[in-house]
Amino acid sequence: MSGRIGFISTRFAGTDGVSLEALKWSQVLEQLNYRSSWYAGLIDHEPEDIMCVPEAFFGHPENVWLNERIWGRTQRDAFVTRRIMDVAEYLKSTLYRFARDHRIDILCLQNAVTIPMHVPLGVAITQFLAETGMPAIAHHHDFYWERTRFSVNAIPDLLDMAFPPRHVRLQHVVINEAAQEELALRKGVPAMLIPNVLDFENPPPPVDEYASDVRAQIGLEPDDVFILQPTRIVPRKGIEHAIKLVQMLGDPKYKLVISHEAGDEGFEYRNMLCELAREARVDLRFIATRVGETRQLDDEGRKVYTLGDIYPHADFVTYPSLYEGFGNALLEAIYYRVPVLVNRYSVFGRDIEPKGFQIPLMDGFVTRKVVDEVRRIVNDREYRMLLTEHNYRVAIRYFGYSVLRRSLRTLITNVTGLPEV
Repeated sequence: MSGRIGFISTRFAGTDGVSLEALKWSQVLEQLNYRSSWYAGLIDHEPEDIMCVPEAFFGHPENVWLNERIWGRTQRDAFVTRRIMDVAEYLKSTLYRFARDHRIDILCLQNAVTIPMHVPLGVAITQFLAETGMPAIAHHHDFYWERTRFSVNAIPDLLDMAFPPRHVRLQHVVINEAAQEELALRKGVPAMLIPNVLDFENPPPPVDEYASDVRAQIGLEPDDVFILQPTRIVPRKGIEHAIKLVQMLGDPKYKLVISHEAGDEGFEYRNMLCELAREARVDLRFIATRVGETRQLDDEGRKVYTLGDIYPHADFVTYPSLYEGFGNALLEAIYYRVPVLVNRYSVFGRDIEPKGFQIPLMDGFVTRKVVDEVRRIVNDREYRMLLTEHNYRVAIRYFGYSVLRRSLRTLITNVTGLPEV
C-alpha cells in the first residue's frame, strides 16, 4: 500500500475531536506508506502539504450568513439557494485544484459531509465525487439528526443529497453502533465502525521538568486531592454532577479543577456552576488560561501546559457527560492511568462498557455507593493501581492504534481494489 490521502474538513486546528482523530488517522496511514495532505478553511499544520481555503471554514462570514437563513425555518429564499450553489461551485473548483496539485489518490472526509455546519462544502464534495469517481472515505463523528438545532431547517433536499452522500466508491465510517444503525436506516448505506483510539501501544513519557510544577502552579497544596474535569464547559458534560460528587466527599482537600472554557456557547452554564459550587462549598477552579495546545508562556510569563501535562498530576477524573458521540476524555484518562468516574451515557453503555473496564459508574445521579468507591480509589494506592493497569490492558486491545491500522487497511482495499499488505 502507498499513495496520497487528502484530508478534507472545515477546520483542522485546535483540540476538537475531529482534528485530533484526523491526526491519529494520518499517523497510522503514514505507517501504511500513505502521505497526507490537508484541505480546510482553518489549518494549523505545517505550510507544506496543506491547502487553506478561507471560504471552507464554517465561521467564514458568507457561511454564517447562509446558516442564519436555513436553520430554524422551513422555507428558504431563491437567492439563498443561488448563494449556496455559487459558493459550492467555487469550493468544488478548489477541490479539483487540491486533488491535482497534491496528486491525491484517496479523499478522507472528516465530518465535512456529516454535520451540516458548512452546507456549500458538503454539496461541493458530493458533486466532486460524482464527477470524478475518486475513491473516498467519509469519517462521520456526529450526524445532523443527532443535534436538535438542525431539526428545523429549510434544506431537506440538500441534507438528503449531501449529508452524507451515497456514492459507489465512498466508504462510510462511524464511531459508535447507534450511528451505524441510524445511517443504514436513514440512508440505506452500510458503514464500518471504527472507535476513537489512542496510541496505547506507546505509553506516555514520565513527567518532565517543565510539567513537574503543575499542581503548585494551579494553586494546589501537596496534600490536596486533585479532581480533574477535562472538558469544555457545556451543559451536556454534566459538570454539576462532578460538583455534587465533591460535595458528598465532604473534605475541603478535594479540589475540582476544570481544564477548558465555555468558548462560544455562552457563559450561562459556567455561571450556574459557579453558583452551585459556592452553595455546596466546593472549591471549583478554572485553569483554561493555563492549558493550551502547545507549551508556551502567557502574557504574564507564566507557563502554559498541554492537557497531557495536566493528566498525570490528577488524582481522579470526572466524566459525568449526559451525551457523547464516543468519549475521548475517557480514553485519555485511561491512557494516563488516572481513575475516572463515568455517567452511563448511551454510547458508553453500548459500545464501551461491555469491553470490561473497571470504572465507577453513575446512572444520572451521584449515589453514596459511588462516593464511597471514589474515596476508596483515591485513598487506596494499591487498589487504584490495579484498576488503572487493568483498564490500560483492556484499552490496548479495543482502542489502540492496532485496531485503527487493521480497519484502515480494509477501508483502503475496499475503495481502491488494491490487495492488503
